[in-house]
Amino acid sequence: MRLILQVLLNGVALWLAARIVPGIEWTGDWIYLLLAGLVFGLINLIVKPIVTFFSLPLIVLTLGLFFLVINALMLYLAAYFLDGLTVSGFLAALLGGLVIALFNWAVRAFGA
Repeated sequence: MRLILQVLLNGVALWLAARIVPGIEWTGDWIYLLLAGLVFGLINLIVKPIVTFFSLPLIVLTLGLFFLVINALMLYLAAYFLDGLTVSGFLAALLGGLVIALFNWAVRAFGA
């Protein structure tokens, strides 16, 4: 049940980023958005820890702000694998990663 909820929340976070940030767009229906949430979740589960490990000196040097760059890269990677998700430019990816991180923080803060 938790896996389904996480996929759903990733899809909602991607939808929210596409609605708020100019330069991030998605096409498709809600089923495709759930697929995008699944792909984004798998990228965050598999690739993000590896990138974080190798970026640890930069994370420490920037006092954690490099996590925003890592989130932007994960969003770019998700857009690479998904035809219906487009991210145009690094600034859009950076802002989209920030929106997704804030959404996930808010969800965790309210206990979901």
